[in-house]
Amino acid sequence: MAYAMSVLLGRALPDVRDGLKPVHRRILYAMHEMGLASRRPFRKCARVVGEVLGKFHPHGDTAVYDSLVRMAQDFSMRYPLVQGHGNFGSIDADPPAAMRYTECRLDSLAEAVFLNDLELNTVDFVPNFDNSQKEPSLLPARVPSLLLNGSSGIAVGMATNIPPHNLGELVDALSVIIQNPEATLQELLECMPGPDFPTGGTILGNQGILEAYKSGRGRIVVRGKTDIETIDLKSKREAIIIKEIPYQANKATLVEKIAELVEEKVLEGISDIRDESDRTGMRVVIELKRSADPAIVLNNLYRHTALQSSFSCNMVAILDGQPKLMGLKEILQAFLDFRCSVIERRARFKLSQALERKHIVEGIVVGLDNLDAVIKIIRETSNHAAATEALVKEFDLSEKQAEALLDITLRKLTSLERKKFVDEANTLSEEISKLNELLSSKKLIFELIQREAADLKNKFSTPRRSLIDDSVNCEVDDIDIIPNEEMLLILSEKGYVKRMNPNTFNLQNRGTIGKSVGKMRMNDSTSDFIVCQTHDHVLYFSDKGIVYSARAYKTPECTRTATGTPLIQLLSLSDGERITSIIPVSEFGEDQYLVMLTVNGYIKKVPLNAFSSIRSSGIISIQLVPGDELKWVRRCGNDDLVALASQKGKVIVNSCDKIRPLGRNTRGAGAMKLKDGDKMAAMDIIPATVHKMPGRYSSRIRDLSPPWLLFIAENGLGKRVPLNAFRQSKFNLVGLVGYKLPADCRLAAVFVAGLSLDDGESDEQVVLVSQSGTVNRIKVKDISIQSRHARGVILMRLEHAGKIQSASLISAAAAEVAED
Repeated sequence: MAYAMSVLLGRALPDVRDGLKPVHRRILYAMHEMGLASRRPFRKCARVVGEVLGKFHPHGDTAVYDSLVRMAQDFSMRYPLVQGHGNFGSIDADPPAAMRYTECRLDSLAEAVFLNDLELNTVDFVPNFDNSQKEPSLLPARVPSLLLNGSSGIAVGMATNIPPHNLGELVDALSVIIQNPEATLQELLECMPGPDFPTGGTILGNQGILEAYKSGRGRIVVRGKTDIETIDLKSKREAIIIKEIPYQANKATLVEKIAELVEEKVLEGISDIRDESDRTGMRVVIELKRSADPAIVLNNLYRHTALQSSFSCNMVAILDGQPKLMGLKEILQAFLDFRCSVIERRARFKLSQALERKHIVEGIVVGLDNLDAVIKIIRETSNHAAATEALVKEFDLSEKQAEALLDITLRKLTSLERKKFVDEANTLSEEISKLNELLSSKKLIFELIQREAADLKNKFSTPRRSLIDDSVNCEVDDIDIIPNEEMLLILSEKGYVKRMNPNTFNLQNRGTIGKSVGKMRMNDSTSDFIVCQTHDHVLYFSDKGIVYSARAYKTPECTRTATGTPLIQLLSLSDGERITSIIPVSEFGEDQYLVMLTVNGYIKKVPLNAFSSIRSSGIISIQLVPGDELKWVRRCGNDDLVALASQKGKVIVNSCDKIRPLGRNTRGAGAMKLKDGDKMAAMDIIPATVHKMPGRYSSRIRDLSPPWLLFIAENGLGKRVPLNAFRQSKFNLVGLVGYKLPADCRLAAVFVAGLSLDDGESDEQVVLVSQSGTVNRIKVKDISIQSRHARGVILMRLEHAGKIQSASLISAAAAEVAED
């Protein structure tokens, strides 16, 4: 315990009053004693280290020299206390030159802050280690230097880590607490918003700062400052330029780490990295590949390297001889108490000196007033002691006054000199009254502290280097490092999901066999196929009416031949539960709805924002009757139309507005009267912007203009029927004939096509997936437009591929891919 306390107090922890550890205090005092002032020539560091070791600090010379070096480094100290001459190391962690080569002297700030009043009995002096001389137990600091330059140290059983701050802001905060000791943390934060690191950087958010200032502990996240520059206008290649790095980060190690991560393929999109830093400032150039997104690369750098790092505040310092964890107010208050005692001691010392001098001056004035008598007494006495005694007796002087009178030279006997002594006595009287007034008033002491601190601010304050950015999140989320690109999500009947690049499939012509969507597991087939963005929320609706949510990028990306990831690894599915519908959502709009349709023909509409926060275990989206399944979910607005089709080819088209919005935990209404053996086959939405369905239907008008209903039968046949061939009809009716199907064939899917046109022709494509997993992609414009009663044309030959399992409609934007 004795050793532990000795390490705590005598080596590792700073004192809250002057903010220094013993080694720093001793270095500054030794340099002051040696006369190494800021205006004097530099002296070898070896001289200073020898002085500190020999007189005050009985430890290794390395400890002293390392501390001295750090006090001179402008990237380690926000306000260096020592001026260095020679190689004092670099931000790349290059070691300094040996102490026999380097030179140093005190910085003017160190003199002004720590050493100004040292000789005025402001602090206690204690014996050094061998009792041969005295050293100060503290230095009379004028500002809270514990916060000014910060401190870090590891002791026995505890450590400290205090960030540096801006001098101007620190003085302002001190003024606030002087004027109002009850000031809140918020009031202090208004003038001192946070730490100010010597290496600059950007501090993310103020939550960590608030915690550190409140309790003494907090995590401050710092990012380096970067710019994006275009290095080649022709090829539009860009580069990330690192201009500042977080405090205590090593630039050389950072560059090395980035190069290593590029080599290991952890960081993508970087073609070259070089360090162009020189004496004018830092400049690390990271050249990007032509296709790389600078924002994504930058977020990856923040996540994987020290370009974003955290400073863990642990504000432990010595207060009243004991280590203590303190918040901002407590540190400022402790400093203030100490500074008050320094001012009082200095005033008392000056007062005693002024009283002493005034006493002597008054004696001299009395002697000069009676000069002839004084000379006579001196001439008549035989020795010095007798003269002193005679003067004391004759003029009622003290011994000190008599001594001073005897020591006076002949030139001081002129009348002009007498006037000087009288003026000095008057000046001393004024000074004494001022000092007495100061000592009797706490308010005047605080005003003086404030004034002296403000003088330092005016002389030494510099602009803030570290920016504080409240708008950025501290944590780099997955979403920040993933480009928001188009992707395909493929879901299989057996519950496997995979994410693929749209370029995976090339375009095929109508009637060809197609390319396999990849290996399906035994007896498995594709059930759904959507195009979305990687940042989208994907809502997964199960056959049991439960909805789950996951970001699109959470699904692992696969090649065409991979089998995919079991959904049970992404979602908390119950036994036997299957995902039947997937809805990608970029944002949860106010006027958007989800329309749900079950196999047995129940339909319901729920506001989209009811699904904005879904817990990991899922939430209910629809109440199902026994034996029913939720099969289709689509997004719609009130003015859109909804088209429903049954497996036997019946169709109902009606406005979404006709469906009453309901809560999640309801069953819905009847969508269509189904005949025996019939079930629902499909549902799709016709946006309000594209349909012109007349209120009354006329069979005489033959209008083939888009949009069309695209029918796909299980046997590989399909056709387009103009929407105008149908009329709006109420829900819960039998519906109109949409497709005349053979008895053994059912409808596989119905889509609304013709929503995106190119020169009047549809530029959409339909992706068909057979039960064996074969995929065919066909241009919609190649599928002929036919009547409601026609049998359709061959879209996919199915000799060996079973029936059509699922179909998806994708726009040209998703299909731009592929004709390479």
